Amino acid sequence: MSGLIAWWDEPASGPDNMAADELLAAESLRLDRVLVRIYRWCEPAVSLGGFQRLADARRCVAIAGLPLVRRPSGGGAIVHGSDLTYAVAVPRGHPWGGDPQRLYDVFHESFADLLRERGIAATRHPGRDPGAGDESRFLCFDRRARGDLVVEAGDLPDGHKILGSAQRRLQAAVLQHGSLLLDRPTAPGESGQHPGLRDLATSEVGPLRPLVASWLERIARRVAGAVDWRDGGFLATRADEWAAAASRYRGEAWLTRR
Repeated sequence: MSGLIAWWDEPASGPDNMAADELLAAESLRLDRVLVRIYRWCEPAVSLGGFQRLADARRCVAIAGLPLVRRPSGGGAIVHGSDLTYAVAVPRGHPWGGDPQRLYDVFHESFADLLRERGIAATRHPGRDPGAGDESRFLCFDRRARGDLVVEAGDLPDGHKILGSAQRRLQAAVLQHGSLLLDRPTAPGESGQHPGLRDLATSEVGPLRPLVASWLERIARRVAGAVDWRDGGFLATRADEWAAAASRYRGEAWLTRR
């Protein structure tokens, strides 16, 4: 079927959010649909990319003392708390499931168009050269990958990154995480305090929920569909499975796997 199914969940901890996203991927296969979960975090925390080393996290002064959770998806570490996070799960047989860049672009282009209509100069970054050392930068918002959404600013030639995404390509589904930085976080050290959309916008951003609803409507139209918003949140529909999956994300074995 075309379009997508979406839930807006209540804020939760890192392990609970990652467990819910794992279940989202399984549910997308069962329903053979594109599923989206929108959520925030109940406390400042850091999600590590699935392939980042814990030792590097321990050495990163900017995130010292913050709770850590490891995402199943890749990319750099993200300081959560002042961002809005999305997870999208797509069956591999869907038109968006075969090309990693296409799924990034669908979400980022749609949001860039929405912001530009509101007078906010948002563009997709072309990506830095391989020799620029982005892989050595620990924090996601210090990196610039192809398609990252940036807001133009005179003090940075690369602009300020406000939206980045990362994927995990499973055997039969694709799970993509994205973080929309809304405000400059105050929990990390100074080197981790990147400005957010509402810090950079030269015009009114507006209430968050209508903004996200418009964003997802644009995404759904790309497959000639609509957004089917479900009541109650995704977590509420999977309480038993969610609790079991969250215990793995809380465990040392998962966090220390790299």
